[in-house]
Amino acid sequence: MIKEALDFRFLIIENYKKLRMNEVELATVLVMDHLIQEGNKFVTADLLSLKMSLDIKEIDKVLAKLLKRGLLEYKTKNNKTISSLNPLKEKLYREFALSLNAENEQERNTKNDSKNFYIEFEEIFKRSLSPVELSKVREWISSGYSEETILDALKESIAQGKKSIRNVDKILLAWTAREDRENEGTSPISDDWDKNLQETIRIAKTPWIKKDND
Repeated sequence: MIKEALDFRFLIIENYKKLRMNEVELATVLVMDHLIQEGNKFVTADLLSLKMSLDIKEIDKVLAKLLKRGLLEYKTKNNKTISSLNPLKEKLYREFALSLNAENEQERNTKNDSKNFYIEFEEIFKRSLSPVELSKVREWISSGYSEETILDALKESIAQGKKSIRNVDKILLAWTAREDRENEGTSPISDDWDKNLQETIRIAKTPWIKKDND
């Protein structure tokens, strides 16, 4: 089962803030879970105090809060009272499921956006892209071109009367070259380097020792 594969300690640390638990409550829950895993069916404030620096009264208050908020329960089984963190675990599993669904939805939306991106190419070309063309488009994206920039280059190519991936590639390369030329020599680091070099040359040429006229 998925629940059995999930690490309770990981989930509680990741989500305790969302459940509006403070660090004292978190520590109490973790120690309680440890004691239950060790075979202690009924975990009391006295037992918890042996493992924690809090006094019994403080632990009692924490347990009362957890119980009131439905994160902890005491139930009777075979005429014996046992402590259970199942209510808290169920909340964490639900939180994990919601988070997983949100991630899946975001991934689906991303895939749909990418699909729409390729569809826009095909609508303009009035045909499906060939494997070579698809490979070229993926190459642009992996090289760092945004989908918006690629579509702008495509529109520029259409405006030039050229409906081809090769021409789009030329436009992208031309834009990149133009940006490189515009940025050339404008780097603050380059400016500082030039200034430091000039200053070094000036100092090197300075006659520090006066020549004796005699």
